[in-house]
Amino acid sequence: MFALFVSALLCSAAGINAQTEQVARLALEPAEKRASSASEPASAGADTSAASTGVLRVGVQTSTPLPLTLDEAIRRALSNNNTIEISRDDVRQQEMSIRSLLGVYDPVFSVTPTINRNSRTGSAATTDFTANASMQHTLRFGGGNYQVFLNNTRTENAFSQAQVTSGEVSGTSAIYSTSLGVRYQQPLFRNFKIDNTRRNLRIARRVLEQTDADFRRQTIDIISQVQRAYWDLVFNLRNQQNRVENVNLARENLRQVEAKIKEGAAAPLARAEVETELASREGDLLLATQQVSQTENLLKQLIIKDATAAEWSMSFVPTDKPAFSLTPVSMDAAIKDAMDNRFELRRLKLARDINAIDIAYFKNQTKPQIDFNTTVSLDGLSLGSASTGSVIIPQFTGNDNILRERLNLLLPANQQIAQTYSTVSGTAPYLVGGFNRSFANLFRSDAPNLSFGVTLSFPLRNRTAKANLAGAQITQNQIDSQIRSQEQAVLVEVRNAVQGLETARQRVLTARRARESAEKQLEGERQLYDAGRSTTFLLFQRENALTAARNSEIGAETDYNKALSDLQRTTSTTFEINNIVVESPTYDK
Repeated sequence: MFALFVSALLCSAAGINAQTEQVARLALEPAEKRASSASEPASAGADTSAASTGVLRVGVQTSTPLPLTLDEAIRRALSNNNTIEISRDDVRQQEMSIRSLLGVYDPVFSVTPTINRNSRTGSAATTDFTANASMQHTLRFGGGNYQVFLNNTRTENAFSQAQVTSGEVSGTSAIYSTSLGVRYQQPLFRNFKIDNTRRNLRIARRVLEQTDADFRRQTIDIISQVQRAYWDLVFNLRNQQNRVENVNLARENLRQVEAKIKEGAAAPLARAEVETELASREGDLLLATQQVSQTENLLKQLIIKDATAAEWSMSFVPTDKPAFSLTPVSMDAAIKDAMDNRFELRRLKLARDINAIDIAYFKNQTKPQIDFNTTVSLDGLSLGSASTGSVIIPQFTGNDNILRERLNLLLPANQQIAQTYSTVSGTAPYLVGGFNRSFANLFRSDAPNLSFGVTLSFPLRNRTAKANLAGAQITQNQIDSQIRSQEQAVLVEVRNAVQGLETARQRVLTARRARESAEKQLEGERQLYDAGRSTTFLLFQRENALTAARNSEIGAETDYNKALSDLQRTTSTTFEINNIVVESPTYDK
C-alpha cells in the first residue's frame, strides 16, 4: 500500500491563525489587533449557554460548550470528513490499478505433466508420459519476451518415437528425450519503443496524478467550507449576543417605564409600547439562535465522521477572532499563485500528457511489424533399456535360408552357397538409460540446436492506426483550448476574490465608523430620554440602530475572513497557508 495521508501542523503557540498568515504573506503586514473596549461586541468565545441567552436549543447541551479554534476545526475535517476520505480512497484505488498493470511483467512459471495411453485393434497398448516446465517473462524495455523451457518425454508409440528421433529409431520399448532451451521474441519496429501494455501503464500513472490532484482540490474545497462555516458561526454567535443585549435593554426599559407608571410619571399606555418592542426583540433572538444552530450543524457535518458521535449534542464555541489588515492584496501575486497551483489546470495538463502518450502509441502502430524470433536449445536422447552387447546376425534367415539349403542340394560342392555371419555393434552406452541419461546427454557437443527468423507484417492501408492517430491529434487541440478556457476561468475567479477581499476590507472600515457613530447617538439619546426630552420610540430606534451597526461590523469582519478563505481556495495556497502537508502518491517502478 502506497502511503498517502494528510497531516495538519498546528500553528505556533503564539496563536497566529491561518487567516492572519494569509494577510501577512500577501500583504506583508501582520494582522491589526483591535484594542478591546466596553463598546466592543461580544467575543467569539462568549458565554452562549441557555442561562445567558434565555433560549433553549433542542438537542444541544449548552452547559458544557466545546472551545474550538479554526486550526482545530481544519484538523478535525482532515481526519474525519467523509468526502475527503472518499477522495483519498480514489487515489489508493488508482495505485492498485497501476499494480495490476505491472503484473504483466511478472514472470510466469508453469508445469504440465501428461500421461497418454494409446491402443489400437490388433496391437498392444502404448503409454506415453510428458513433463514440460517453462518460465515466461515479458521485458519492459524493448517489449520483447523470452521463455525458458525444460521438456521431458517418454514414449512407446512408434510414430511418436519416429518424430522424436527424426525417423532414425522406432519400435523400441521406450524412448526418452529431454530438451532445455530459450525462446526469445523481440519487436524491431512496431511495438519496440511503446506497445499497448506500456501505453496503459504510462496513462495509469498520469491518471494517478490526476486523481491526486482531484483529492487535493477536494480537500481544499472542504477546508474552505470549514473556514466559511467557522466564521459564519462566529458571526451568528456575535449576532445572538447582540440580540440578547438588545432584549436586556428592552427589559430594563420596561422596568423603568413600570416604575414611572407606578409613580404616575407615565401613562399606562407606555407599557404596551415597550412590551411590543420587547416581544419583537425576543423574536429576533429566537431567529438568531436558530441561525446559530443551523451554522453549527453545518460545521459539525464537515468535521464529525459518524452520525452517532457524541459531538453532535455538544455546543461548539469558536475562540478565534477575525483577522484584519489595512494593506491591500497584490492582484499580480494572487494570479501568479493561481496559475502555478490550481489543480484544475494541473489535471488538464496531465490530460495533455495522456494524449501525447496516445499520439506516440498510434504513430508507432502505423509502422510495419518486424519481429525477430530465435530459439536456442540443448536436446538429449536415450533409448531406454537397449542392449549394449554386439549381435551376430546370419546373412540368410527364414525362407531365404531354406532356399539356400535346397539350392546347395542341386549344386556341386565347390559351388554351394555358404552361410555367412555379420556382427552388429550394440547400442552405444551413452544412449542407454531413462530420463537421467537423456538429461546427461544435454551437455554433449552434438546437443545444441539453434534457430532464428523474422516475422514481417505489412498492413496494406492501416486505416485504423491512422484514424486513431488523427483523432488523438484533434484531441490535443481540444485540450489546448480547454486549458486556455480554464486559465480564463481561474483568472476571473482570482480577480473576483481579490476584488471581493478589497471590498470586504473597505466594508470593515465603514462598519466600524458606523458602529462608533451609533454608540454616540445612543448615548446622547439616552441622556435626552433620562432628562425627559426624548421618547421611548426614539430610544428604541437608537438601540436597534446600534445592534444593526454591531452586526454589520462583525458581519463585515467575518466576510473579510471568508474572502481570505476564498482567496486561498482560488489560488490553491490553502495547504501552504494552513501548514498542511499532503504526501504525494508513489508507484512501483
